[in-house]
Amino acid sequence: MISRDKAPTAQETFMQMAQAAGLRGRLLVTVGILILVRLGIFLPVPGINRERFAEAISGNNSIFGLLDIFSGRGLSTLGVFALGILPFINASIIIQLLTAAIPSLENLQKNEGEAGRRKISQITRYVTVGWAVVQSTAFSALFLQQFAVNPGPVFVAETAIALTAGSMFVMWASELITERGIGNGASLLIFVNIVASLPKSLGDTIDLVQVGGREIVGRVIVLVLVFIATIIGIVFVQEGMRRIPIISARRQVGRRVLAEQRSFLPLRLNQGGVMPIIFAAAILSLPLLIANFTKNADLANIVNTYLSPSGSGSWVYALVYMVSIIFFSYFYSSLILNPVDVAQNLKKMGSSIPGIRPGKATSEYIERVSNRLTFLGALFLGLVAIIPTAVESTLNVPTFRGLGATSLLILVGVAIDTARQIQTYVISQRYEGMVKQ
Repeated sequence: MISRDKAPTAQETFMQMAQAAGLRGRLLVTVGILILVRLGIFLPVPGINRERFAEAISGNNSIFGLLDIFSGRGLSTLGVFALGILPFINASIIIQLLTAAIPSLENLQKNEGEAGRRKISQITRYVTVGWAVVQSTAFSALFLQQFAVNPGPVFVAETAIALTAGSMFVMWASELITERGIGNGASLLIFVNIVASLPKSLGDTIDLVQVGGREIVGRVIVLVLVFIATIIGIVFVQEGMRRIPIISARRQVGRRVLAEQRSFLPLRLNQGGVMPIIFAAAILSLPLLIANFTKNADLANIVNTYLSPSGSGSWVYALVYMVSIIFFSYFYSSLILNPVDVAQNLKKMGSSIPGIRPGKATSEYIERVSNRLTFLGALFLGLVAIIPTAVESTLNVPTFRGLGATSLLILVGVAIDTARQIQTYVISQRYEGMVKQ
């Protein structure tokens, strides 16, 4: 007999994946959809001179490289799924920000239950369509048109329609994975896209080692050790939390008097996950995009010098990046956790924190603890975002460019969440087995 209190072992998990029809079906649906989306990346957008396009992006910036990794090399191959899941992620971020600012959306999320969540999901889909149209039109008109065989309004319209349709299909696929598969669909699509770029980076690194000799081998070994240490740190911090003890008051149910119960309120060390890094990277990419579109040489020189990780003023870039990450960490933590609501809910349930008065004192205590945790988590995110890139630039190993802190955080976070969901399903199978017996 398997103890219901123990976490499932690897052997038990793999046995359930092979034998349990429900889990096996979900895994097959997930793998099939991921393969289908990967194949769609290589369906080419027509009417583009690909040789000129490849020459133009060969020496492009790290922001383009990061977006290209998120799309699974869809931008560099100019496939129909070039935009990938990015419009849906952007729309989700917009709706999250608006939910905190618009009372009607906040009411849908907090008070309307499942119907409210479905309504917000529908609004997110509409925003995704609009955002995909804007992104695809701007990408086609401002960037792709210079590589078109027959440039003009017809080319822009056709390319925008193709890219928007591809993005909508990817959004549908991600929701299908979330509903009928394993894990979060959008996160898994980004995970697979990042993993798909690893073979090319590894191949380029092997070629660099063969050409460079022993000196390059030492540099690559140091860079790999830094990546491994970063992954270990990410796991510890992603799993780290502060457990605030909570005592529930005695209750009388009929003639029985229930003793006070002890539980805890979990506050994660990294509330925002990877979102603060994504926001900070987006802010730092704006001056570069403006310089590229305006063709201003002075602005481009300033940006390449002070707002680039490889520029002579890279310390300014690192400082701005760190401050931006800390700011967005606090901002995103405020969206996720509301100390006043938590204190009110504890008071309604007759629960309290030992040594803290209910009400305002409880909310102030939770806010103080949350701010300290957020500061520590933000410092960690900033170090994780800066150190691998700085080491890569110092060692002059450019083959992993774009595969930095953000990619590592996403890989580790999605792997942990998906493994937890599989373990939860395995544990539920235990209880079904006990009921049948």
